[in-house]
Amino acid sequence: MDKTYDSPRAAVDDIGDGASLAVGGFGLCGNPMELITALHDKGVSGLSVVSNNCGVDDWGLGILLADKRIAKMTSSYVGENKEFARQFLTGELEVELTPQGTLAEKLRAGGCGIAAFFTLAGVGTQVADGGLPQKYNPDGSVAKASEPKETREIDGTTYVLEDSITTDFGLVHALKGDTHGNLVFDRSARNFNPLAAMAGRITIASVEELVQPGELDPDEIHLPGVYVQRVVAVGKNIEKRIEKRTVQPREAYEAAREKLEA
Repeated sequence: MDKTYDSPRAAVDDIGDGASLAVGGFGLCGNPMELITALHDKGVSGLSVVSNNCGVDDWGLGILLADKRIAKMTSSYVGENKEFARQFLTGELEVELTPQGTLAEKLRAGGCGIAAFFTLAGVGTQVADGGLPQKYNPDGSVAKASEPKETREIDGTTYVLEDSITTDFGLVHALKGDTHGNLVFDRSARNFNPLAAMAGRITIASVEELVQPGELDPDEIHLPGVYVQRVVAVGKNIEKRIEKRTVQPREAYEAAREKLEA
């Protein structure tokens, strides 16, 4: 049951060219950066990646994108990465944009063995009707567009059928984990990391604090170890970046805090 690996590089060693990945993270929060860096250093390419976003130009999945290691990206939000936009518009990158809630459910359902599901999101738009550009030619014309999806009326309401997602590998980052793969995530990092872990056939988790089985309160565990095949400890001193830093005067902060605590 011991699922630990000595290093991020050892944990990703069998990920090869053309693999599909479900990658956790929300903005720059909870990115499995050590695993992404190890994968970048390994030199793999032609990757199909499913993640809420593609990092920024020099961080997160953006470092794989910058070296053209990603062939296809399935995401819900990509607005912070200029290189992403450039590659998409010049035909270097295939992109499948998906509503955020739909993407989350695609990953969760895939991990639960549910092949597809009906949802309201996207009905009456190109998400359901087809024609959404997924890949451009270098001259700006559309090389590939989305296909129409099945719709069905249920109790007088129209829904669209969405296929679930499973991938070859899942890459996630957790605050704590034990050697059996049970994981605890930190705040917003919980948004997509558990879902990416569920969707991966082989899921690799980097953890800041590695503990022994039994040290985690069962009620504290956010993701059971059945979804995790490999665990690597990366420590608490890893670099964490803030996507957009905002500040306010100390007086205003203290006033707001006192009001919240009152």
